[in-house]
Amino acid sequence: MGEKVGVLKVTVVQGKQLVIRDFRTSDPYVVLKLGDQVVKTKVINSCLNPIWNEELTLNVTQSAGVLNVEVFDKDRFKSDDKMGRAHLNLQQIASAARLKQVIKARPGESTKIRTILPDTDNCLVRESYVSYVNGEIVQDVWLRLGGVESGELELKLKWVEDQLPTTPVPS
Repeated sequence: MGEKVGVLKVTVVQGKQLVIRDFRTSDPYVVLKLGDQVVKTKVINSCLNPIWNEELTLNVTQSAGVLNVEVFDKDRFKSDDKMGRAHLNLQQIASAARLKQVIKARPGESTKIRTILPDTDNCLVRESYVSYVNGEIVQDVWLRLGGVESGELELKLKWVEDQLPTTPVPS
């Protein structure tokens, strides 16, 4: 899996114009996958524009890779329906985290480190910025869901340095 270099806190903020999978509505939840890690949000019942505001945590290794995002409709008596998928390359936020020590910003100020534009290789709906805000590396993204007629998802990412436990030095 590789050496752990940090922790990614992903806030699944909201969905917009998600597809209907039940009679006139859906019961959506989000699944995030990074390597062999899988985390899920709670289900929001009967909603096509859900607001989760739920923070999920994933460990990041040196080969940061791609965050895979899937949205499903929770069903009671059959398998859950797919409501779209997207992906986000974590290289930009991971490389910005490595630069954190050299970034000069005044307390309370925000510094844009990288701008990522929507293109055919990503699922971005609009420009995304990796920024240094109050001592933290953050990125806000809107992702277009693929494989379905419509749907967007807003995520807020925050990179947290891996805190290794300190071992007391014998005296």
